[in-house]
Amino acid sequence: MTYYRLAPAVVARLLGLALVLLALVAFLATIVVSLTHGSIDIVIGIVLAGAVVIAGGAWWLRAKAWVVRCDEDGYAVRLVRGAGVNKAPWTEVRDAVTTTTRGIACLVLRLGNGASTSIPVGLLAVDREEFVRRMQRHLGEGQKVRPLGA
Repeated sequence: MTYYRLAPAVVARLLGLALVLLALVAFLATIVVSLTHGSIDIVIGIVLAGAVVIAGGAWWLRAKAWVVRCDEDGYAVRLVRGAGVNKAPWTEVRDAVTTTTRGIACLVLRLGNGASTSIPVGLLAVDREEFVRRMQRHLGEGQKVRPLGA
């Protein structure tokens, strides 16, 4: 089984967004605490809890989260909004083509029933060309296709 994880730049963007949201929550909590004459310990608790959640999320994104999973039977895609078909066996894949969708380089797996799966290769922590070669190899092995002369 092969997993393709999120690119470090994507993880950094997501964590940056999470930190900005935590700062906004801390700011709002500070205003509420000051207006209600509450304890600053509430704000500190919110910030510490948020930092723990963000650290856990960072670990999960780098170590556990995957975008594409391939095995001998088929593929699965997650964490991609608008990918199309999220899971299919290799025997249903008609072909794999590269294209640009809304300015984003994608690998599109077209299925025999007319549906497709679009995978933005910029999300992945692997070279684009290498990913396409690997997916073509998975597709060939999954459909039991052998290269000529083998």
